[in-house]
Amino acid sequence: MKLDRIDVGILQALQRDAHAKAVDLAEALGISPSPLYRRIRLLEQAGVITNYVTLLDQEKVGLPVSAYVSVALEKSAEKIAAFERAILSCEEVMECYLMTGAFDYVVRVVASDMTGIERFVMTRLATIAGVRDVSTSITLRRVQYKTLLPVREGEG
Repeated sequence: MKLDRIDVGILQALQRDAHAKAVDLAEALGISPSPLYRRIRLLEQAGVITNYVTLLDQEKVGLPVSAYVSVALEKSAEKIAAFERAILSCEEVMECYLMTGAFDYVVRVVASDMTGIERFVMTRLATIAGVRDVSTSITLRRVQYKTLLPVREGEG
């Protein structure tokens, strides 16, 4: 799906505020609310818009500690599949990426304190069959955090 100026405007506005009033958004884009709703529906059906969420302040909900955990696995398709299934059941895992390089995965984990990170690594992660090596980096301070993707006209 190629994005045009109106699609990009809709996506940028909804990324900033999913509760934006349709009338205000349509006016800002120079269209009426009916075509706006139709375009939003098309963007949803095409899978461009996948979900609407509420972002929480990690510290204010009692999860101020973040860690990036690099994981190396024994090389087998079944160990990889088992690892991915296990990670999906860990509520403290916020992101997990299959990587190139020395480690197979990078996992972002949140916890209330360092003990929570240690507990996750020692009792959840290290017990998954096939985990060969783990390296944990604790974040000191968030410098930037964005959820807005830089969508542009003609892409998609």
